[in-house]
Amino acid sequence: MGEPYSNFLTNSEKNRSFDILKYCLNRPREILFERINQRVDQMIQKGLLDEVKTLLPFKHLNALNTVGYKELFDFLDGKLTFDQAVEDIKTHTRRYAKRQLTWFKRDGEYKYIDLLD
Repeated sequence: MGEPYSNFLTNSEKNRSFDILKYCLNRPREILFERINQRVDQMIQKGLLDEVKTLLPFKHLNALNTVGYKELFDFLDGKLTFDQAVEDIKTHTRRYAKRQLTWFKRDGEYKYIDLLD
């Protein structure tokens, strides 16, 4: 106790009594992006805006500086129209998904499982 977290980090390889298997679920990008768009629409329909309104007093917190919240805070602050905020959520989520895929591709240990739908 009282030590910074960084003191506990090491670059040494851990000895484990098991193997780590890395898998990445993969689907064609156009299907992935369409599913992201549909999911954002569902979240909006199920009350994401109402949730964000309840969090307005906390919008300064870093934990709420994330895709979905940030755009709707901008809408509530009059910086974006509602439609633009929703489109920005979709765009930013698609970009995040692309960055995740790039991250996984850098690690050659992942085995890909292709999904068709």
